[in-house]
Amino acid sequence: MAKYARVTTWQVRQIWAASDLKPHQLKTFKISNDPHFAEKVIDVVGLYLSPPDNAMVLSVDEKTQIQALDRTQPMLQLRPEQIERRTHDYKRHGTASLYAAFVIMTGEVMGRITQRHRAKEFLDFLRQIDSNTPAELDLHVILDNSPTQKTAAIKAWLEKHPRFKLHFTPTSASWLNAVE
Repeated sequence: MAKYARVTTWQVRQIWAASDLKPHQLKTFKISNDPHFAEKVIDVVGLYLSPPDNAMVLSVDEKTQIQALDRTQPMLQLRPEQIERRTHDYKRHGTASLYAAFVIMTGEVMGRITQRHRAKEFLDFLRQIDSNTPAELDLHVILDNSPTQKTAAIKAWLEKHPRFKLHFTPTSASWLNAVE
């Protein structure tokens, strides 16, 4: 650019800074190729904007493979005007998975931490939701497209618990899930 405009690189940097231009930064995106994209968006956004009567809308997701770390030494005690001080090294204690259910109308969050990420753990989380929500309410659960949510065991449990109604976000559109 400097060569083309016949100015110095310093001048180009000054112009970019003054205009808050950052051409070296890159933003990426992915367009969903889900053939039912529009229908799923309308369904999920409709639940957010106009929840059904006598129902609770829950945005549910899981974060897998969270590293469980611990510092090799305790943090040093804080004092006024001193930043937090801790060692740079840590011990690994494996990984964990976090399940979270965000209640759209209240902002309340139910959570569960597990050592593994399988359909069994997801089913345990559904049971937790079932026992911690008013039995008279239908539960509209917004989910991504994780294979753990679509196993035979999950489907069998859902058939016995008809108050659970699952709604899936489009593929590659996890941004639509409020718990994210």
